[in-house]
Amino acid sequence: MKVVLITGGARGIGAATANELQRRGWTTVLADLDGGDVILDVTDRDACERVVAEVTERHGRLDAVWANAGIASFGPLALTDPAAWERTIEVNLLGAFKTIRAALPAVIAARGYVAVSASMASFAHAPAMSAYCASKAGVEAMCNSLRIELAHHGVAVGTIHPSWIDTPMVREGDAELRAFQRLRAAIAPPFNKTYPVERAAREIADGFDGRASRICTPKFVRAVHVMRAALTTRPFQRGLTAAAPDIERQFAEQMAERGRREVSVSERVADRLP
Repeated sequence: MKVVLITGGARGIGAATANELQRRGWTTVLADLDGGDVILDVTDRDACERVVAEVTERHGRLDAVWANAGIASFGPLALTDPAAWERTIEVNLLGAFKTIRAALPAVIAARGYVAVSASMASFAHAPAMSAYCASKAGVEAMCNSLRIELAHHGVAVGTIHPSWIDTPMVREGDAELRAFQRLRAAIAPPFNKTYPVERAAREIADGFDGRASRICTPKFVRAVHVMRAALTTRPFQRGLTAAAPDIERQFAEQMAERGRREVSVSERVADRLP
Protein backbone atom coordinates (compact mmCIF):
# COMPACT_ATOMS: atom_id res chain seq x y z
CA MET A 1 0.00 0.00 0.00
CA LYS A 2 1.45 3.36 -1.06
CA VAL A 3 1.80 6.15 1.52
CA VAL A 4 1.36 9.82 0.58
CA LEU A 5 1.83 12.93 2.73
CA ILE A 6 -0.52 15.74 1.70
CA THR A 7 -0.08 19.25 3.09
CA GLY A 8 -3.10 21.53 3.14
CA GLY A 9 -5.14 18.36 3.44
CA ALA A 10 -7.85 19.41 5.88
CA ARG A 11 -10.18 20.92 3.28
CA GLY A 12 -10.69 21.65 -0.40
CA ILE A 13 -8.80 19.83 -3.13
CA GLY A 14 -6.44 18.16 -0.65
CA ALA A 15 -9.19 16.58 1.42
CA ALA A 16 -11.30 15.56 -1.58
CA THR A 17 -8.35 13.98 -3.39
CA ALA A 18 -7.25 12.20 -0.21
CA ASN A 19 -10.67 10.54 -0.06
CA GLU A 20 -10.35 9.44 -3.68
CA LEU A 21 -6.81 8.13 -3.16
CA GLN A 22 -7.94 6.19 -0.09
CA ARG A 23 -10.70 4.62 -2.19
CA ARG A 24 -7.99 3.49 -4.60
CA GLY A 25 -5.90 1.90 -1.87
CA TRP A 26 -3.48 4.65 -0.90
CA THR A 27 -2.64 5.45 2.71
CA THR A 28 -2.96 9.21 3.14
CA VAL A 29 -1.47 11.38 5.87
CA LEU A 30 -3.06 14.83 5.95
CA ALA A 31 -1.04 17.72 7.36
CA ASP A 32 -2.61 21.13 7.92
CA LEU A 33 -2.81 24.04 10.32
CA ASP A 34 -6.57 23.44 10.52
CA GLY A 35 -6.57 19.79 11.49
CA GLY A 36 -6.01 16.62 9.51
CA ASP A 37 -3.81 13.85 10.88
CA VAL A 38 -0.99 16.16 11.96
CA ILE A 39 -0.75 19.90 12.57
CA LEU A 40 1.86 21.48 10.29
CA ASP A 41 2.98 24.98 9.38
CA VAL A 42 4.82 24.40 6.09
CA THR A 43 6.87 27.58 6.56
CA ASP A 44 8.59 25.89 9.53
CA ARG A 45 11.47 23.79 8.17
CA ASP A 46 11.99 21.89 11.43
CA ALA A 47 8.28 21.06 11.63
CA CYS A 48 8.32 19.69 8.08
CA GLU A 49 11.24 17.44 8.89
CA ARG A 50 9.58 16.30 12.12
CA VAL A 51 6.33 15.37 10.35
CA VAL A 52 8.15 13.42 7.65
CA ALA A 53 10.08 11.54 10.35
CA GLU A 54 6.81 10.71 12.12
CA VAL A 55 5.20 9.45 8.93
CA THR A 56 8.11 7.23 7.97
CA GLU A 57 8.37 5.85 11.50
CA ARG A 58 4.65 5.07 11.62
CA HIS A 59 4.28 3.62 8.13
CA GLY A 60 7.80 2.48 7.34
CA ARG A 61 7.93 4.36 4.04
CA LEU A 62 6.84 7.45 2.13
CA ASP A 63 5.98 6.86 -1.52
CA ALA A 64 4.72 10.32 -2.40
CA VAL A 65 4.58 13.86 -1.09
CA TRP A 66 2.08 16.47 -2.28
CA ALA A 67 2.94 20.08 -1.42
CA ASN A 68 -0.61 21.36 -1.60
CA ALA A 69 -0.79 23.88 1.27
CA GLY A 70 -1.52 27.34 -0.02
CA ILE A 71 -3.20 30.66 0.58
CA ALA A 72 -4.31 33.47 -1.71
CA SER A 73 -3.92 37.21 -1.33
CA PHE A 74 -5.62 39.73 -3.57
CA GLY A 75 -5.41 43.33 -4.70
CA PRO A 76 -3.46 45.62 -7.03
CA LEU A 77 0.21 45.43 -6.11
CA ALA A 78 0.33 49.13 -5.17
CA LEU A 79 -2.61 48.76 -2.75
CA THR A 80 -2.56 45.25 -1.33
CA ASP A 81 -1.34 44.54 2.19
CA PRO A 82 2.44 43.88 2.02
CA ALA A 83 2.31 41.25 4.78
CA ALA A 84 -0.40 39.37 2.89
CA TRP A 85 1.63 39.49 -0.33
CA GLU A 86 4.77 38.23 1.39
CA ARG A 87 2.94 35.52 3.33
CA THR A 88 1.52 34.15 0.08
CA ILE A 89 5.06 33.65 -1.22
CA GLU A 90 6.19 32.17 2.09
CA VAL A 91 3.41 29.57 2.22
CA ASN A 92 2.95 28.72 -1.44
CA LEU A 93 6.55 28.76 -2.67
CA LEU A 94 8.88 28.49 0.31
CA GLY A 95 6.46 26.14 2.07
CA ALA A 96 6.46 23.85 -0.95
CA PHE A 97 10.25 23.88 -1.01
CA LYS A 98 10.50 23.05 2.70
CA THR A 99 7.93 20.26 2.41
CA ILE A 100 9.63 18.65 -0.56
CA ARG A 101 13.14 19.07 0.82
CA ALA A 102 12.14 17.32 4.06
CA ALA A 103 10.44 14.44 2.21
CA LEU A 104 13.01 13.84 -0.53
CA PRO A 105 15.24 11.26 1.22
CA ALA A 106 12.24 9.00 1.92
CA VAL A 107 10.67 9.56 -1.50
CA ILE A 108 13.96 8.85 -3.26
CA ALA A 109 14.33 5.65 -1.25
CA ALA A 110 10.88 4.60 -2.46
CA ARG A 111 11.56 5.72 -6.06
CA GLY A 112 8.36 7.62 -5.56
CA TYR A 113 6.44 10.70 -6.65
CA VAL A 114 6.57 14.42 -5.83
CA ALA A 115 3.52 16.57 -6.59
CA VAL A 116 2.96 20.30 -6.14
CA SER A 117 -0.20 22.38 -6.55
CA ALA A 118 0.76 24.93 -9.19
CA SER A 119 -2.68 26.11 -10.39
CA MET A 120 -3.61 27.49 -13.80
CA ALA A 121 -2.35 30.75 -12.27
CA SER A 122 1.20 29.50 -12.82
CA PHE A 123 0.82 30.52 -16.48
CA ALA A 124 -2.43 32.55 -16.65
CA HIS A 125 -1.70 35.77 -14.77
CA ALA A 126 -4.66 37.90 -13.70
CA PRO A 127 -4.56 41.47 -12.37
CA ALA A 128 -4.76 41.85 -8.58
CA MET A 129 -3.38 38.34 -8.14
CA SER A 130 0.34 39.07 -8.49
CA ALA A 131 1.43 37.27 -5.30
CA TYR A 132 -0.58 34.14 -6.01
CA CYS A 133 0.52 34.01 -9.65
CA ALA A 134 4.16 34.63 -8.74
CA SER A 135 4.10 31.86 -6.13
CA LYS A 136 2.52 29.36 -8.49
CA ALA A 137 4.81 30.24 -11.40
CA GLY A 138 7.67 29.74 -8.95
CA VAL A 139 6.62 26.27 -7.86
CA GLU A 140 6.12 25.20 -11.47
CA ALA A 141 9.63 26.36 -12.36
CA MET A 142 11.02 24.64 -9.27
CA CYS A 143 9.38 21.38 -10.27
CA ASN A 144 10.60 21.62 -13.86
CA SER A 145 14.13 21.73 -12.51
CA LEU A 146 13.49 19.07 -9.89
CA ARG A 147 12.01 16.66 -12.44
CA ILE A 148 15.32 16.57 -14.29
CA GLU A 149 17.34 16.32 -11.09
CA LEU A 150 15.40 13.31 -9.81
CA ALA A 151 14.92 11.33 -13.02
CA HIS A 152 18.00 9.18 -12.46
CA HIS A 153 16.73 8.38 -8.95
CA GLY A 154 13.54 6.92 -10.40
CA VAL A 155 11.42 9.69 -8.86
CA ALA A 156 8.67 11.36 -10.91
CA VAL A 157 7.63 14.98 -10.36
CA GLY A 158 4.21 16.37 -11.20
CA THR A 159 2.69 19.85 -11.18
CA ILE A 160 -1.05 20.18 -10.64
CA HIS A 161 -2.89 22.94 -12.53
CA PRO A 162 -6.54 23.38 -11.51
CA SER A 163 -8.78 26.10 -12.86
CA TRP A 164 -11.39 27.61 -10.50
CA ILE A 165 -12.50 24.78 -8.22
CA ASP A 166 -15.37 24.88 -5.71
CA THR A 167 -13.20 25.11 -2.58
CA PRO A 168 -13.21 27.38 0.49
CA MET A 169 -10.47 29.54 -1.07
CA VAL A 170 -12.61 30.40 -4.11
CA ARG A 171 -15.87 30.65 -2.17
CA GLU A 172 -14.33 33.04 0.36
CA GLY A 173 -13.10 35.37 -2.39
CA ASP A 174 -16.48 35.31 -4.12
CA ALA A 175 -18.31 36.06 -0.88
CA GLU A 176 -16.04 38.64 0.75
CA LEU A 177 -14.15 40.65 -1.88
CA ARG A 178 -15.96 42.88 -4.38
CA ALA A 179 -12.88 43.45 -6.55
CA PHE A 180 -12.39 39.69 -6.76
CA GLN A 181 -15.98 39.33 -7.94
CA ARG A 182 -15.28 41.98 -10.61
CA LEU A 183 -12.19 40.09 -11.74
CA ARG A 184 -14.14 36.85 -12.06
CA ALA A 185 -16.81 38.63 -14.11
CA ALA A 186 -14.15 39.92 -16.52
CA ILE A 187 -12.73 36.49 -17.30
CA ALA A 188 -14.06 34.92 -20.50
CA PRO A 189 -15.64 31.46 -20.50
CA PRO A 190 -14.75 28.66 -19.98
CA PHE A 191 -12.02 30.16 -17.79
CA ASN A 192 -14.49 31.87 -15.44
CA LYS A 193 -16.46 28.74 -14.55
CA THR A 194 -16.12 27.04 -11.16
CA TYR A 195 -15.79 23.26 -11.36
CA PRO A 196 -16.77 20.61 -8.77
CA VAL A 197 -14.02 19.57 -6.38
CA GLU A 198 -14.97 15.91 -6.80
CA ARG A 199 -14.12 16.08 -10.49
CA ALA A 200 -10.76 17.63 -9.74
CA ALA A 201 -10.09 14.95 -7.12
CA ARG A 202 -10.67 12.15 -9.61
CA GLU A 203 -8.42 13.71 -12.23
CA ILE A 204 -5.66 14.45 -9.72
CA ALA A 205 -5.86 10.88 -8.36
CA ASP A 206 -5.53 9.59 -11.93
CA GLY A 207 -2.36 11.65 -12.19
CA PHE A 208 -0.99 10.16 -8.98
CA ASP A 209 -1.70 6.64 -10.19
CA GLY A 210 0.05 7.40 -13.49
CA ARG A 211 2.92 9.42 -11.96
CA ALA A 212 2.01 12.23 -14.36
CA SER A 213 4.38 15.11 -15.03
CA ARG A 214 1.49 17.53 -15.38
CA ILE A 215 -2.06 17.18 -14.08
CA CYS A 216 -4.57 19.64 -15.56
CA THR A 217 -8.12 19.90 -14.29
CA PRO A 218 -10.43 20.34 -16.07
CA LYS A 219 -8.59 18.75 -18.96
CA PHE A 220 -8.97 21.79 -21.26
CA VAL A 221 -6.34 23.46 -19.06
CA ARG A 222 -3.74 21.28 -20.79
CA ALA A 223 -4.46 23.03 -24.09
CA VAL A 224 -4.18 26.40 -22.34
CA HIS A 225 -0.81 25.35 -20.95
CA VAL A 226 0.43 24.54 -24.45
CA MET A 227 -0.62 27.97 -25.74
CA ARG A 228 0.59 29.83 -22.65
CA ALA A 229 2.74 32.29 -24.60
CA ALA A 230 -0.39 33.68 -26.23
CA LEU A 231 -1.92 34.52 -22.85
CA THR A 232 0.34 37.55 -22.45
CA THR A 233 -0.60 39.08 -25.81
CA ARG A 234 -2.92 42.06 -26.08
CA PRO A 235 -5.88 40.20 -27.64
CA PHE A 236 -6.00 37.73 -24.75
CA GLN A 237 -5.52 40.42 -22.13
CA ARG A 238 -7.98 42.95 -23.59
CA GLY A 239 -10.90 42.12 -21.31
CA LEU A 240 -8.81 42.07 -18.15
CA THR A 241 -7.04 45.29 -19.12
CA ALA A 242 -10.40 46.97 -19.57
CA ALA A 243 -11.58 45.69 -16.18
CA ALA A 244 -8.41 46.64 -14.28
CA PRO A 245 -9.44 50.25 -13.45
CA ASP A 246 -12.75 49.02 -12.03
CA ILE A 247 -10.99 46.27 -10.06
CA GLU A 248 -8.66 48.90 -8.59
CA ARG A 249 -11.54 51.24 -7.78
CA GLN A 250 -13.59 48.58 -6.07
CA PHE A 251 -10.60 47.36 -4.09
CA ALA A 252 -9.82 50.92 -2.93
CA GLU A 253 -13.45 51.55 -1.97
CA GLN A 254 -13.76 48.36 0.06
CA MET A 255 -10.33 49.00 1.59
CA ALA A 256 -11.58 52.39 2.83
CA GLU A 257 -14.61 50.65 4.36
CA ARG A 258 -12.92 47.64 5.96
CA GLY A 259 -9.14 48.16 6.00
CA ARG A 260 -6.27 47.15 3.74
CA ARG A 261 -5.61 43.73 5.26
CA GLU A 262 -9.28 42.82 5.42
CA VAL A 263 -9.69 43.12 1.65
CA SER A 264 -6.31 41.61 0.75
CA VAL A 265 -7.13 38.15 2.14
CA SER A 266 -10.15 36.26 3.41
CA GLU A 267 -11.12 36.58 7.07
CA ARG A 268 -9.77 33.09 7.75
CA VAL A 269 -6.33 33.94 6.38
CA ALA A 270 -6.24 37.44 7.90
CA ASP A 271 -6.34 35.97 11.40
CA ARG A 272 -2.99 34.26 10.77
CA LEU A 273 -1.00 37.07 9.24
CA PRO A 274 1.85 38.52 11.31
